[in-house]
Amino acid sequence: MHVLSEAGRFTTPMPGESRHWVTHLRTEDLSVGTYSVPLDGADLQQPHTEDEIYVVISGRAELRTPTDSVAVGPQSVIYVPAGEPHRFVNLTEPLTVLVIFAPPEGSRQ
Repeated sequence: MHVLSEAGRFTTPMPGESRHWVTHLRTEDLSVGTYSVPLDGADLQQPHTEDEIYVVISGRAELRTPTDSVAVGPQSVIYVPAGEPHRFVNLTEPLTVLVIFAPPEGSRQ
């Protein structure tokens, strides 16, 4: 067992950065991290080569893909398949999202 005590806590990006990412766990089969976007920030992520599960811890926004858009807030859980373009837009509150990648982020090229 491994308790991820820092997971899901908002972290402020460094000056000049629009968002912040922290990896909390990386194993052979998955990785877990926290993605933080302040109200004045921007989600600039590119499609990932791994499947993702997003669990919104706090904040409100819209998650947009080329074919769909959904409002998200605390307790929203969203699956995004590998390769699907997506980003959080129209934030109305700072966003904190727990992200689970399977296999681990960046492990497929």
